[in-house]
Amino acid sequence: MKNVLITGGAGFIGSHLNERLLAKGYTTILFDNLDAYYPKEIKLRNIAEARDNERCHFIQADLRNKAAIEAAFAEYKPDLVVHLAAQPGVRRSVQDPAPNIDVNITGTINLMEVMRAAGTKKMVFASSSSIYGNSEDVPFRETMKVDLPQSPYAATKKACELLGYTYHLHYDMDIWCLRFFTVYGPRQRPGMAISNFLTALQEDREIHIYGDGSMQRDFTFIDDIIDGVERAVERVNGYEVVNIGGSKTHSVSELCDMIDRVTGRKLQRTHKPVPPGDVRITYADTSKAKELMDFESKVSLEEGIRRQWEWLQQTMK
Repeated sequence: MKNVLITGGAGFIGSHLNERLLAKGYTTILFDNLDAYYPKEIKLRNIAEARDNERCHFIQADLRNKAAIEAAFAEYKPDLVVHLAAQPGVRRSVQDPAPNIDVNITGTINLMEVMRAAGTKKMVFASSSSIYGNSEDVPFRETMKVDLPQSPYAATKKACELLGYTYHLHYDMDIWCLRFFTVYGPRQRPGMAISNFLTALQEDREIHIYGDGSMQRDFTFIDDIIDGVERAVERVNGYEVVNIGGSKTHSVSELCDMIDRVTGRKLQRTHKPVPPGDVRITYADTSKAKELMDFESKVSLEEGIRRQWEWLQQTMK
């Protein structure tokens, strides 16, 4: 298996995965519409160096355009798909749910239908810890009941997991759904907490903390996420739902204190009400990932912040 199509291949996670797979000898097809959610120049910069590799191919197209997916499959004949593309943003989905449903569900159905017709049997799908909703039964396990999503975004991710199961059941497709937990690191998209906080430090701006700072997240460094995806690409068989996280949880206040310590600066903190859709805690039990593919996270939050801060300073010179 050598040809891997990566939807959302120019984004934060996709561009890192692309580099990892190219280094392992794969041929990659990056399928990305360069959505205006954040500047397309950032995404093009993410993949600029990789596109010099003759085994890396870039297609600017939208998953809602089924003909464009069919054309990509006809030309490159991928053996496996890593489906990262989605309309992101929990808070934004509460304000305007339609794009999430359109892109995340319709786009996924288009993709799986083209895979079915082309005989491409393997897919690794990027799901989300947001599926667990406001459960406080921690750490989160894949066997937990997850029928109370707190946002349209979370609901679309759950819908895609269920669709994946039916395509496995009826069409003999191998699909693994990886539930990512708060991914951060170099190239993190604008709008995410750590990216926002570090950029605010660099630009001497205040930050907004939602609530009293006690909300907790399982922050997972990008290299650990890519390790998990790579292991899934190598092993995907049958249907599985798997947590990929750091297996540790930190409050937002702890995160801010750590950023102050790592950077030697002081965040200017202000507080705002918690927006609809936000959950109190995320915390991954990754024992299934360990059992299935010998995965365990390696990068501590403090080390990950240091790496992202150093990267940001280099890019803003």
